[in-house]
Amino acid sequence: MKGIFPIEKFQKVRTPFYYYDTTLLRATLHEIRKEVERRENFVVHYAVKANANPKILNIIREAGLGADCVSGGEIEAALRAGFPASKIVYAGVGKSDWEINLGLDNDIFCFNVESIAELEVINELASKKGVVANVCLRINPNVGAHTHANITTGLAENKFGIAMNDMFDAIDEALSMKNIRFKGLHFHIGSQILDMGDFKALCNRINELQAELERRHVRVDNINVGGGLGVSYDHPNHIPVPDFQSYFSTFARHLTLRPGQSLHFELGRSVVAQMGSLITKVLYVKQGATKQFAIVDAGMSDLIRPALYQAYHKIENLTGDGPLCPYDVVGPICESSDVFGKSVDLNEVHRGDLFAIRSAGAYGEIMACQYNCRPLPQGYITEDF
Repeated sequence: MKGIFPIEKFQKVRTPFYYYDTTLLRATLHEIRKEVERRENFVVHYAVKANANPKILNIIREAGLGADCVSGGEIEAALRAGFPASKIVYAGVGKSDWEINLGLDNDIFCFNVESIAELEVINELASKKGVVANVCLRINPNVGAHTHANITTGLAENKFGIAMNDMFDAIDEALSMKNIRFKGLHFHIGSQILDMGDFKALCNRINELQAELERRHVRVDNINVGGGLGVSYDHPNHIPVPDFQSYFSTFARHLTLRPGQSLHFELGRSVVAQMGSLITKVLYVKQGATKQFAIVDAGMSDLIRPALYQAYHKIENLTGDGPLCPYDVVGPICESSDVFGKSVDLNEVHRGDLFAIRSAGAYGEIMACQYNCRPLPQGYITEDF
């Protein structure tokens, strides 16, 4: 949909770059707030790993969301953007001492702890500072998700979380530690999930675990179900805002919360994916033996998802208006996997045309690298134009 892009202004900006439609971002945040405000005990943290552009973080913070961080650098980015430490949760299977100390020094809401070994280290570091660390234990519920194998996180063999068989021992350890305050349980089964049945299965598993905890007289104040809601990569123009109504309603209907419990969510992709596009310019149109190549100036160093996951992103020719023709859209990186799409139907392509690679607001700019000594892409929001 070419009308949503200020194409004439794009012509003056060096490509490749990311364009973030903040009108769509604010509309997405409005839908999230509308659903959450219907349920007084629902709390949403934005997963900073999806996109940490400072201008984007500011808008999300203004909407009242907290921050879900998986590194010390992300905690620092969240604090710089003005997120209150009381709304920051810190997950990650490999927290280093300096990152833990950063969380302790800022008195963040909680650490999502992924092993008993990590629990012991947090207790030790908190003891040295004379403080008490709030922790939720990340439990691996062994619930599968209908998504890409590389972004499924809730199965027994995944590196994340504490096995269900070890949950009660971990809780006993946490309750026995002088510098640990047990705040609740954390779960996350994967990413880009569109089947609400996966979230229903998670609810059923949590209900089972809660019942067993009650039999053991263990109180849980917070349940954190992670994120995982997917977006429509096929139809970014027709489905620009994910189905938050079905997502939140699934948990409201199927998860049995106890009096006083809060339910926490960690949404990332569903907040920012659709508002972002990678804008790139055509360098050459090359005729191969059996196909045509549109060679663009963006590469896998700017958007790695297609090379890493074979992920699909819709590609649009913003400046072409000729007949549709199939092209392989490829980048300049010296790797055969530097391909954004094969046999993509595009309006007839010419040198200098601008392409929009859609749904790139999540895991795009944030995952960019400088392979081949290429500069990092810049990110611009609507207001910049």
